[in-house]
Amino acid sequence: MAREQLKTLTEQMYYIMLALRHENFGYGIMEEVKKRTGGRVEIGAGTLYALLARFEKEKIICCTREEDRKRYYRLDEKGEQMLKDEYRRLKQLILDGEELEEAK
Repeated sequence: MAREQLKTLTEQMYYIMLALRHENFGYGIMEEVKKRTGGRVEIGAGTLYALLARFEKEKIICCTREEDRKRYYRLDEKGEQMLKDEYRRLKQLILDGEELEEAK
């Protein structure tokens, strides 16, 4: 069964959206994701810009300004709500699996 488009986020989508809770630009997003995850998650330029275009088309993010060939983005209300929903979903996954911790 195919998942509903943007109903659940990939790891890269989630971290990009986290990085866009505050205005940010392409390279800044990649660096923030890398820093936030301790290098565990790295997003290549192709993946990043494809997702930014998709998010902008879906009105999840908006371009806030352009400066020196840099486009700055920020989450829209829809994106903020999607991020919160995904956080709750991930948190529930952890709660559902707590029995694994008890089994140690």
